[in-house]
Amino acid sequence: MDGDSQVNFEEFSVNNRQVSAGSSPTGIAFRKAEIGFSVVELMVVTLIVFIVAGMAVLQLQPAWQQLQANAAMDEVKSTLRQARETAISQRRTIVVSFPTAATGTVCPPAGNVSYCIELTQMNVVAAVPPAPPTQVIAPAPFLVIPLEENVQFLTYVGEPDTPDGFVGNPPAAPNGLYYGSNIGVPTSGLQFQSDGTFTNGNVNPINFTIFLGEPKIPTTARAITILGNTGKVTAYGGTGKAWFD
Repeated sequence: MDGDSQVNFEEFSVNNRQVSAGSSPTGIAFRKAEIGFSVVELMVVTLIVFIVAGMAVLQLQPAWQQLQANAAMDEVKSTLRQARETAISQRRTIVVSFPTAATGTVCPPAGNVSYCIELTQMNVVAAVPPAPPTQVIAPAPFLVIPLEENVQFLTYVGEPDTPDGFVGNPPAAPNGLYYGSNIGVPTSGLQFQSDGTFTNGNVNPINFTIFLGEPKIPTTARAITILGNTGKVTAYGGTGKAWFD
């Protein structure tokens, strides 16, 4: 083979490689255009995501209800303890009330809030001696705490009294507030005295029980008791059939 033939052969080989190389990107681009998801595939994946998300919500809902009930119990317990400590430290009578949420009041209906806890102090009014000073309730509360969303003062059918036994019998559903064995709040009011005792407006010690829960969900049952003679506040968790500390 002479020199000219060798050159032509090499040129032919080089041109061949260039053509092959030039056609390669087009093939790759074509194959890339085929890669992707069809509308049906996207719809199936989206459906699976929604199903999994729905299952997760159903699984988490009971846990969320328990968290709300615990938060409400802690709110009530801490507010009552604050009332007692304030009465002792400031040597003042603190009035405790449970107003129903209503527009234009200090307990506005926000979200699914139904009730609030309200603390108001009694102001001492001096008198001309030898008359003793008197106490007059302040015109506005110094603290209003809304009850946790969806939680109410209530009891369930078949729910027992707390281990403290202040009611004496199973509470009558759906009533959630009891002074002794009586339903509701005494007309004379509820007060923490400066010595820490919990009394009615006539300054007689009374035992008080507060039942909490979400409507139709007995597993969210919670309760707080107040021992009249000392003002001790105790909280209980429950299942609607039993109580535990």
